[in-house]
Amino acid sequence: MSMPLLLARAVLINAGQANAATGDAGYQDVIESVSSLAKLLQMKPEEVLIESTGVIGQRIKKAALLKSLPKLVNSLSASTEGADAAAVAITTTDLVSKSVAIQSQVGGTDIRIGGMAKGSGMIHPNMATMLGVITTDAMVSSDVWRKMVQVAVNRSFNQITVDGDTSTNDTVIALASGLSGSTKISSYNSNQAVQLQAGLDVVMQGLAKSIAWDGEGATCLIEVTVTGADSEPEAAKIARSVASSSLVKAAVYGRDPNWGRIAAAAGYAGISFDQTKLRVLLGDILLMDGGEPQLFDRRAASDYLKKAGEIHGTVVINVSVGDGPGRGQAWGCDLSYDYVKINAEYTT
Repeated sequence: MSMPLLLARAVLINAGQANAATGDAGYQDVIESVSSLAKLLQMKPEEVLIESTGVIGQRIKKAALLKSLPKLVNSLSASTEGADAAAVAITTTDLVSKSVAIQSQVGGTDIRIGGMAKGSGMIHPNMATMLGVITTDAMVSSDVWRKMVQVAVNRSFNQITVDGDTSTNDTVIALASGLSGSTKISSYNSNQAVQLQAGLDVVMQGLAKSIAWDGEGATCLIEVTVTGADSEPEAAKIARSVASSSLVKAAVYGRDPNWGRIAAAAGYAGISFDQTKLRVLLGDILLMDGGEPQLFDRRAASDYLKKAGEIHGTVVINVSVGDGPGRGQAWGCDLSYDYVKINAEYTT
């Protein structure tokens, strides 16, 4: 017996209460909230998806949410102001809202892809407290779209880290409406699919980098690029190992060009490589080559880190582990005293 194809048409997001570890009562809160919104939007409850973020163990403030739903539905807008308001509404400890929108040609048709996300702490996704919603007007079959989303998530949200803590509520929802009127993409290997994947990667990576940049207490974004691995997944794993290292993050905050910590994090990533081919650069400054330390201007390297911190800019770390085709990136942030202050008093 074939099952009917279920389509998601709406996303309901609440911020402040994670509604995780809240038992059956929390589940019933979700059911009632979804049913109420579906009735207002004249759709089926199963067509409404939900995302929650906030303190674990706290239920949705259901009465306030249900009361606000008619106003929220009446204020739905396709305007930039409406999109910005939604991006701000889902934030918690974020210092800034996060949204990206692009327009690109796919198969000769103008396609739009947009998204919003939230997240600042508890960021180490395995799909951070992080939530994301992506939309496109491209026409694409659900199986191809699902594959594209998985690939893009692995190249973006699953490659960021702030503190090494995975949230209970990490969620990325991606919706494709088909309203562009483009030719339907039904093969992942088609040229149109390649073009749409590239656009989706850009949007998700933009949002992911915004989350890492806005890490709790952070003064800069850390971008790690690994090349020369045997495959993209192997390069990505090494990059995430470096970006996740508390010692690397602390060194960046201390403006200390400690290449040993970078090399060590690459080495314990669990990916075999020839250490005599290890090469490490901080910005344009070569710290290690051929697996051996290089003479470099430590003051210039420290100044590079200081300048990035002063403008909340980006520290670029490039690591090469061989001659293979694999390339991967990961993003993180420095680890400051303020991170401890923020999280030591999170619920008090």
